[in-house]
Amino acid sequence: MVAVRRGGVIAYELAGMDVADVRFAASPLNELTLSLRTFRDPGRYPVHLPWLRRTEHVRSGLDLPLLRALTNDALWSPDYLTPRPHAPLTRIDDELAAVARVPLERMLDDLRALHPGRLPAPLRGDPATVRARITEALRAYWRTCFAPWWPRMRTVLQADIIYRGQVISAHGLAAMFADLSERVHLDEGVVRVRLVSNTGYRRSTGGEGLTLMPTLFSRGVTAPISPEEPPLIMYGTRGAGTLWQAESRRSPAALTELLGATRAGLLTALETPASSTELAGRLGVTTSAVNQHLRALRDVGLLTSARHGRSVLYLRSELGDALIMGGAAGGSDHEGGPGVLQAKAAQAPTRSSG
Repeated sequence: MVAVRRGGVIAYELAGMDVADVRFAASPLNELTLSLRTFRDPGRYPVHLPWLRRTEHVRSGLDLPLLRALTNDALWSPDYLTPRPHAPLTRIDDELAAVARVPLERMLDDLRALHPGRLPAPLRGDPATVRARITEALRAYWRTCFAPWWPRMRTVLQADIIYRGQVISAHGLAAMFADLSERVHLDEGVVRVRLVSNTGYRRSTGGEGLTLMPTLFSRGVTAPISPEEPPLIMYGTRGAGTLWQAESRRSPAALTELLGATRAGLLTALETPASSTELAGRLGVTTSAVNQHLRALRDVGLLTSARHGRSVLYLRSELGDALIMGGAAGGSDHEGGPGVLQAKAAQAPTRSSG
Protein backbone atom coordinates (compact mmCIF):
# COMPACT_ATOMS: atom_id res chain seq x y z
CA MET A 1 0.00 0.00 0.00
CA VAL A 2 1.38 3.39 -0.91
CA ALA A 3 0.88 5.92 1.84
CA VAL A 4 2.17 9.11 3.35
CA ARG A 5 3.12 8.27 6.94
CA ARG A 6 4.54 9.83 10.12
CA GLY A 7 7.87 9.34 11.85
CA GLY A 8 9.27 6.17 10.28
CA VAL A 9 12.19 5.83 7.89
CA ILE A 10 12.62 3.63 4.83
CA ALA A 11 16.30 3.04 4.06
CA TYR A 12 17.41 1.77 0.66
CA GLU A 13 21.03 0.61 0.47
CA LEU A 14 22.37 1.40 -2.99
CA ALA A 15 24.68 -1.14 -4.56
CA GLY A 16 28.06 0.56 -4.64
CA MET A 17 26.74 4.13 -5.10
CA ASP A 18 26.32 3.32 -8.78
CA VAL A 19 24.21 5.74 -10.84
CA ALA A 20 23.07 2.70 -12.81
CA ASP A 21 21.35 1.41 -9.64
CA VAL A 22 18.96 4.39 -9.81
CA ARG A 23 16.47 4.81 -12.64
CA PHE A 24 13.48 7.01 -13.38
CA ALA A 25 10.12 5.96 -14.77
CA ALA A 26 6.61 7.29 -15.28
CA SER A 27 3.48 5.16 -15.05
CA PRO A 28 -0.01 6.01 -16.33
CA LEU A 29 -1.56 3.44 -13.96
CA ASN A 30 0.14 5.02 -10.96
CA GLU A 31 -1.13 8.45 -11.96
CA LEU A 32 -4.62 7.03 -12.53
CA THR A 33 -4.66 5.37 -9.11
CA LEU A 34 -3.14 8.26 -7.16
CA SER A 35 -5.57 10.70 -8.80
CA LEU A 36 -8.41 8.95 -6.95
CA ARG A 37 -7.26 10.91 -3.90
CA THR A 38 -8.83 13.98 -5.49
CA PHE A 39 -12.23 12.26 -5.34
CA ARG A 40 -12.09 12.00 -1.56
CA ASP A 41 -10.49 15.34 -0.72
CA PRO A 42 -10.33 17.72 -3.71
CA GLY A 43 -9.47 20.63 -1.43
CA ARG A 44 -6.05 19.09 -0.72
CA TYR A 45 -5.23 19.21 -4.43
CA PRO A 46 -6.24 22.72 -5.55
CA VAL A 47 -3.94 22.58 -8.57
CA HIS A 48 -6.20 19.89 -10.08
CA LEU A 49 -9.52 21.65 -9.48
CA PRO A 50 -9.71 22.88 -13.11
CA TRP A 51 -9.35 19.28 -14.32
CA LEU A 52 -11.96 18.07 -11.83
CA ARG A 53 -14.39 20.70 -13.07
CA ARG A 54 -13.75 19.84 -16.72
CA THR A 55 -14.35 16.13 -16.13
CA GLU A 56 -17.25 16.41 -13.70
CA HIS A 57 -19.93 15.58 -16.28
CA VAL A 58 -18.21 12.38 -17.46
CA ARG A 59 -17.26 11.24 -13.96
CA SER A 60 -20.93 11.02 -13.09
CA GLY A 61 -21.22 8.05 -15.46
CA LEU A 62 -18.35 6.08 -13.87
CA ASP A 63 -18.43 3.39 -11.19
CA LEU A 64 -17.79 6.03 -8.51
CA PRO A 65 -18.56 3.86 -5.43
CA LEU A 66 -15.87 1.40 -6.46
CA LEU A 67 -13.33 4.05 -7.51
CA ARG A 68 -13.75 5.85 -4.18
CA ALA A 69 -13.26 2.52 -2.37
CA LEU A 70 -9.76 2.23 -3.88
CA THR A 71 -8.50 4.85 -1.42
CA ASN A 72 -9.17 5.32 2.29
CA ASP A 73 -9.51 8.32 4.58
CA ALA A 74 -5.72 8.51 4.92
CA LEU A 75 -5.51 8.65 1.10
CA TRP A 76 -3.63 5.35 0.87
CA SER A 77 -3.78 3.21 -2.26
CA PRO A 78 -3.34 -0.53 -2.86
CA ASP A 79 0.22 -1.49 -3.75
CA TYR A 80 -0.86 -3.68 -6.64
CA LEU A 81 -2.42 -0.64 -8.33
CA THR A 82 0.76 1.41 -7.92
CA PRO A 83 3.41 -1.05 -9.17
CA ARG A 84 6.99 -0.24 -10.00
CA PRO A 85 7.14 0.31 -13.79
CA HIS A 86 9.33 -2.07 -15.76
CA ALA A 87 10.13 0.53 -18.43
CA PRO A 88 10.80 4.30 -18.41
CA LEU A 89 7.30 4.97 -19.74
CA THR A 90 4.78 2.15 -19.65
CA ARG A 91 1.54 1.79 -21.62
CA ILE A 92 -1.80 1.91 -19.82
CA ASP A 93 -3.13 -1.08 -21.78
CA ASP A 94 -0.23 -3.23 -20.57
CA GLU A 95 -0.65 -2.08 -16.99
CA LEU A 96 -4.41 -2.70 -16.95
CA ALA A 97 -3.82 -6.15 -18.41
CA ALA A 98 -1.55 -6.86 -15.43
CA VAL A 99 -4.27 -5.60 -13.06
CA ALA A 100 -6.73 -8.03 -14.66
CA ARG A 101 -4.28 -10.90 -14.03
CA VAL A 102 -3.18 -10.07 -10.49
CA PRO A 103 -3.44 -13.11 -8.18
CA LEU A 104 -6.67 -12.92 -6.21
CA GLU A 105 -4.94 -13.45 -2.85
CA ARG A 106 -2.57 -10.58 -3.59
CA MET A 107 -5.48 -8.31 -4.47
CA LEU A 108 -7.41 -9.28 -1.33
CA ASP A 109 -4.37 -8.78 0.92
CA ASP A 110 -3.88 -5.26 -0.43
CA LEU A 111 -7.56 -4.35 -0.16
CA ARG A 112 -7.76 -5.64 3.42
CA ALA A 113 -4.66 -3.66 4.35
CA LEU A 114 -6.32 -0.60 2.84
CA HIS A 115 -9.58 -1.19 4.74
CA PRO A 116 -8.87 -3.09 8.00
CA GLY A 117 -11.99 -4.72 9.37
CA ARG A 118 -14.81 -4.80 6.83
CA LEU A 119 -14.31 -4.07 3.15
CA PRO A 120 -16.55 -1.41 1.57
CA ALA A 121 -19.55 -2.91 -0.23
CA PRO A 122 -18.14 -2.49 -3.79
CA LEU A 123 -15.10 -4.60 -2.82
CA ARG A 124 -17.05 -7.49 -1.30
CA GLY A 125 -18.25 -10.63 -3.02
CA ASP A 126 -16.63 -13.08 -5.40
CA PRO A 127 -12.94 -12.03 -5.70
CA ALA A 128 -12.75 -12.73 -9.44
CA THR A 129 -15.82 -10.55 -10.00
CA VAL A 130 -14.35 -7.78 -7.85
CA ARG A 131 -11.08 -7.94 -9.79
CA ALA A 132 -12.90 -7.65 -13.10
CA ARG A 133 -15.01 -4.76 -11.81
CA ILE A 134 -11.92 -2.89 -10.60
CA THR A 135 -10.21 -3.37 -13.96
CA GLU A 136 -13.20 -2.16 -15.94
CA ALA A 137 -13.81 0.82 -13.63
CA LEU A 138 -10.20 1.95 -14.03
CA ARG A 139 -10.35 1.42 -17.80
CA ALA A 140 -13.47 3.59 -18.09
CA TYR A 141 -11.94 6.23 -15.82
CA TRP A 142 -8.84 6.34 -18.00
CA ARG A 143 -10.83 6.58 -21.23
CA THR A 144 -13.08 9.43 -20.10
CA CYS A 145 -10.96 11.48 -17.69
CA PHE A 146 -7.30 10.71 -18.43
CA ALA A 147 -6.76 9.84 -22.09
CA PRO A 148 -7.65 13.35 -23.38
CA TRP A 149 -5.20 14.95 -20.93
CA TRP A 150 -2.46 12.31 -20.78
CA PRO A 151 -0.14 13.92 -23.38
CA ARG A 152 -0.01 17.07 -21.26
CA MET A 153 0.48 15.09 -18.03
CA ARG A 154 3.16 12.92 -19.60
CA THR A 155 5.09 15.95 -20.83
CA VAL A 156 5.28 17.38 -17.31
CA LEU A 157 6.50 14.05 -15.93
CA GLN A 158 9.09 13.63 -18.71
CA ALA A 159 10.36 17.16 -18.19
CA ASP A 160 10.90 16.41 -14.52
CA ILE A 161 12.88 13.27 -15.33
CA ILE A 162 15.12 15.15 -17.74
CA TYR A 163 15.70 17.84 -15.11
CA ARG A 164 16.70 15.26 -12.49
CA GLY A 165 19.17 13.74 -14.93
CA GLN A 166 20.71 17.16 -15.46
CA VAL A 167 21.06 17.61 -11.69
CA ILE A 168 22.85 14.26 -11.41
CA SER A 169 25.19 15.18 -14.27
CA ALA A 170 26.02 18.59 -12.83
CA HIS A 171 25.97 17.98 -9.07
CA GLY A 172 25.81 14.24 -8.36
CA LEU A 173 23.36 11.75 -6.87
CA ALA A 174 23.23 13.27 -3.39
CA ALA A 175 22.16 16.65 -4.74
CA MET A 176 19.46 15.04 -6.87
CA PHE A 177 18.00 13.12 -3.91
CA ALA A 178 18.08 16.23 -1.71
CA ASP A 179 16.20 18.12 -4.43
CA LEU A 180 13.35 15.57 -4.49
CA SER A 181 12.12 16.49 -1.01
CA GLU A 182 13.47 17.68 2.32
CA ARG A 183 12.48 14.23 3.59
CA VAL A 184 14.84 12.37 1.23
CA HIS A 185 18.61 12.26 1.51
CA LEU A 186 21.56 10.11 0.48
CA ASP A 187 24.31 9.44 3.00
CA GLU A 188 27.12 6.87 2.69
CA GLY A 189 25.32 4.89 0.04
CA VAL A 190 21.96 4.72 1.83
CA VAL A 191 18.88 6.61 0.61
CA ARG A 192 16.66 7.49 3.57
CA VAL A 193 13.05 8.49 3.15
CA ARG A 194 11.56 10.07 6.26
CA LEU A 195 7.86 9.20 6.44
CA VAL A 196 4.93 10.55 8.40
CA SER A 197 4.09 7.33 10.28
CA ASN A 198 6.11 5.03 12.50
CA THR A 199 6.42 2.30 9.86
CA GLY A 200 9.86 1.77 8.37
CA TYR A 201 12.37 -0.78 7.13
CA ARG A 202 15.82 -1.15 5.63
CA ARG A 203 16.70 -3.20 2.56
CA SER A 204 19.26 -3.43 -0.23
CA THR A 205 18.48 -2.44 -3.81
CA GLY A 206 21.02 -4.97 -5.12
CA GLY A 207 19.74 -6.88 -8.13
CA GLU A 208 16.61 -4.73 -8.42
CA GLY A 209 17.77 -1.13 -8.41
CA LEU A 210 15.86 1.85 -7.04
CA THR A 211 13.12 3.39 -9.18
CA LEU A 212 12.24 7.06 -8.77
CA MET A 213 8.85 8.02 -10.11
CA PRO A 214 7.49 11.57 -10.39
CA THR A 215 3.76 11.96 -9.86
CA LEU A 216 1.29 14.77 -10.33
CA PHE A 217 -0.92 13.60 -7.47
CA SER A 218 1.35 13.69 -4.44
CA ARG A 219 2.57 16.70 -2.53
CA GLY A 220 5.33 14.79 -0.77
CA VAL A 221 7.13 11.46 -1.07
CA THR A 222 5.54 8.04 -0.87
CA ALA A 223 6.91 4.50 -0.89
CA PRO A 224 5.60 0.94 -0.57
CA ILE A 225 4.69 -0.03 2.98
CA SER A 226 6.15 -3.52 2.58
CA PRO A 227 9.86 -4.34 2.27
CA GLU A 228 8.81 -7.17 -0.03
CA GLU A 229 7.86 -4.66 -2.71
CA PRO A 230 10.54 -3.58 -5.24
CA PRO A 231 12.43 -0.44 -4.15
CA LEU A 232 10.42 2.59 -5.23
CA ILE A 233 10.13 6.25 -4.27
CA MET A 234 7.32 8.39 -5.68
CA TYR A 235 7.68 12.14 -5.35
CA GLY A 236 5.76 15.23 -6.39
CA THR A 237 6.84 16.38 -9.84
CA ARG A 238 8.04 19.84 -10.74
CA GLY A 239 5.68 21.86 -12.92
CA ALA A 240 2.41 20.43 -11.61
CA GLY A 241 1.22 23.96 -10.89
CA THR A 242 1.24 24.83 -14.60
CA LEU A 243 -0.53 21.69 -15.77
CA TRP A 244 -4.04 23.09 -16.22
CA GLN A 245 -3.14 26.71 -16.89
CA ALA A 246 -3.99 28.18 -20.25
CA GLU A 247 -1.06 29.79 -22.03
CA SER A 248 -1.28 33.41 -20.87
CA ARG A 249 2.26 34.78 -21.00
CA ARG A 250 2.75 37.45 -23.64
CA SER A 251 5.97 37.70 -25.59
CA PRO A 252 7.83 41.01 -25.49
CA ALA A 253 6.74 43.22 -28.41
CA ALA A 254 10.31 43.59 -29.68
CA LEU A 255 10.72 39.81 -29.71
CA THR A 256 7.48 39.33 -31.63
CA GLU A 257 8.60 41.90 -34.20
CA LEU A 258 11.95 40.11 -34.57
CA LEU A 259 10.81 36.47 -34.68
CA GLY A 260 7.12 36.54 -35.52
CA ALA A 261 4.27 35.81 -33.12
CA THR A 262 4.47 32.02 -33.16
CA ARG A 263 8.22 31.71 -32.67
CA ALA A 264 8.22 34.41 -30.03
CA GLY A 265 5.40 32.57 -28.27
CA LEU A 266 7.32 29.29 -28.41
CA LEU A 267 10.49 30.84 -27.07
CA THR A 268 8.55 32.52 -24.25
CA ALA A 269 6.72 29.30 -23.37
CA LEU A 270 9.86 27.16 -23.25
CA GLU A 271 11.09 28.41 -19.92
CA THR A 272 10.30 24.82 -18.87
CA PRO A 273 10.61 21.74 -21.13
CA ALA A 274 7.69 20.78 -23.36
CA SER A 275 6.99 18.59 -26.38
CA SER A 276 5.77 19.84 -29.75
CA THR A 277 2.35 18.23 -29.12
CA GLU A 278 1.97 20.04 -25.81
CA LEU A 279 3.09 23.35 -27.33
CA ALA A 280 0.68 23.00 -30.24
CA GLY A 281 -2.22 22.60 -27.83
CA ARG A 282 -1.15 25.52 -25.69
CA LEU A 283 -0.57 27.93 -28.58
CA GLY A 284 -3.35 26.79 -30.92
CA VAL A 285 -0.97 25.85 -33.75
CA THR A 286 -0.70 22.54 -35.63
CA THR A 287 1.96 20.12 -34.43
CA SER A 288 3.65 20.02 -37.85
CA ALA A 289 3.95 23.82 -37.90
CA VAL A 290 5.30 23.84 -34.34
CA ASN A 291 7.93 21.27 -35.27
CA GLN A 292 9.16 23.46 -38.14
CA HIS A 293 9.46 26.49 -35.88
CA LEU A 294 11.16 24.49 -33.12
CA ARG A 295 13.78 23.10 -35.50
CA ALA A 296 14.54 26.58 -36.80
CA LEU A 297 14.92 28.00 -33.30
CA ARG A 298 17.09 25.07 -32.25
CA ASP A 299 19.29 25.34 -35.34
CA VAL A 300 20.28 28.91 -34.46
CA GLY A 301 20.97 27.99 -30.83
CA LEU A 302 17.90 29.49 -29.14
CA LEU A 303 16.57 26.09 -27.98
CA THR A 304 17.99 22.79 -26.80
CA SER A 305 16.28 19.43 -27.12
CA ALA A 306 16.46 16.06 -25.38
CA ARG A 307 14.75 12.77 -26.17
CA HIS A 308 12.81 10.89 -23.49
CA GLY A 309 11.18 7.68 -24.69
CA ARG A 310 9.27 8.51 -27.86
CA SER A 311 9.06 12.22 -27.13
CA VAL A 312 11.46 15.07 -27.79
CA LEU A 313 11.34 17.84 -25.19
CA TYR A 314 12.49 21.37 -26.00
CA LEU A 315 13.88 24.02 -23.64
CA ARG A 316 15.25 27.52 -24.06
CA SER A 317 19.03 27.69 -24.24
CA GLU A 318 21.10 30.31 -22.42
CA LEU A 319 21.09 32.35 -25.62
CA GLY A 320 17.31 32.03 -25.78
CA ASP A 321 17.02 33.18 -22.16
CA ALA A 322 19.21 36.18 -22.95
CA LEU A 323 17.07 37.06 -25.97
CA ILE A 324 13.91 36.92 -23.87
CA MET A 325 15.47 39.14 -21.24
CA GLY A 326 16.79 41.51 -23.86
CA GLY A 327 13.42 41.74 -25.56
CA ALA A 328 11.68 42.48 -22.28
CA ALA A 329 14.24 45.14 -21.38
CA GLY A 330 14.42 46.74 -24.78
CA GLY A 331 17.33 44.57 -25.92
CA SER A 332 20.20 46.64 -24.50
CA ASP A 333 21.52 44.84 -21.42
CA HIS A 334 23.03 41.63 -22.79
CA GLU A 335 26.79 41.30 -23.04
CA GLY A 336 27.78 41.88 -26.63
CA GLY A 337 24.81 44.16 -27.27
CA PRO A 338 21.43 43.58 -28.84
CA GLY A 339 22.90 43.29 -32.31
CA VAL A 340 24.54 39.95 -31.44
CA LEU A 341 21.25 38.45 -30.31
CA GLN A 342 19.30 39.88 -33.21
CA ALA A 343 21.82 38.52 -35.67
CA LYS A 344 21.49 35.05 -34.17
CA ALA A 345 17.71 35.22 -34.21
CA ALA A 346 17.68 36.50 -37.76
CA GLN A 347 19.42 33.33 -38.90
CA ALA A 348 16.15 31.44 -38.42
CA PRO A 349 14.41 31.57 -41.82
CA THR A 350 11.38 33.82 -41.73
CA ARG A 351 8.06 31.99 -42.00
CA SER A 352 4.44 32.82 -41.44
CA SER A 353 3.78 33.62 -37.79
CA GLY A 354 0.66 31.41 -37.83
